[in-house]
Amino acid sequence: MQQASFPNWLEPMAATLTRERFQSSDWIFERKLDGIRMLAFKRGRAVELLSRNRRSQNAAYPELVEAVADLPATELILDGEALGVWDSRGALGYHVFDLLWRDGRDLTGLTLDQRHEELGRLQLSPPLHRVLRLDEATPWERACREGWEGVIAKRRDSVYEHRRSPHWLKMKCEASQELVVGGFTDPRGKRVGLGALLVGYYAGDDLVFAGKVGTGFDGKRLRELRARLDGLSIERPPFTRAEGLPRVGAHWTKPEIVVQVAFMEWTSHGKLRHPRLVGVREDKRAREVVREAT
Repeated sequence: MQQASFPNWLEPMAATLTRERFQSSDWIFERKLDGIRMLAFKRGRAVELLSRNRRSQNAAYPELVEAVADLPATELILDGEALGVWDSRGALGYHVFDLLWRDGRDLTGLTLDQRHEELGRLQLSPPLHRVLRLDEATPWERACREGWEGVIAKRRDSVYEHRRSPHWLKMKCEASQELVVGGFTDPRGKRVGLGALLVGYYAGDDLVFAGKVGTGFDGKRLRELRARLDGLSIERPPFTRAEGLPRVGAHWTKPEIVVQVAFMEWTSHGKLRHPRLVGVREDKRAREVVREAT
């Protein structure tokens, strides 16, 4: 491989948020860390730790500067995250998940598996840590069970792209909430049954509108829900606190059906962010549904 000029900066590859959950031998899974994303540039013993907005982090992490300087290579560019907690040895940890450059070689055109093989040869030791692959069949379940932020899925054959890429995916842990259906919107395009459920929760005597749920359905469920909702049709919205309620293409129903909805978070306006239908709750009365603390 031809020697190349050492760069002063490389745009970090970013992951795309997804609500999909899948298993595939073409992908690897890593724990999503909740730290400060940093690229470590080493040339000789000179080291520069740069955040994603190109600000130097050397003063904040002197232990990491020294540890990177001691690595057995003349030139390196590492990609990882510095966590704001202390590890068992009392040193702040830099958790490395990619190697972009080594001794005149630009590695960004290699596959992820090839870059990881190169990274393994560095034999990192604390306060530098290698981010390990998760070997569980459903790592996102472990992530949520153990209180992690989520999981990153990466295509094994992907090159390092200097952009937000569909070849790296963020699977964040979701919140879950029971909600009451108070209406639905018309289907569009090839969609059958309905477009989205209009859902809410009770706050005292008020039924508060919480947003639209338009994913998590298959054709069978869409048709079944539409049939049930048609039997509960009413003329006016049942929501008594209804900021952002759609006015066009909406149908209103008696608030009797309870659904389980997974979502990322509540917005500052009290709406669900990235909701998806998990299922219909037959064991819950609508008046029992309140907004749960998160």
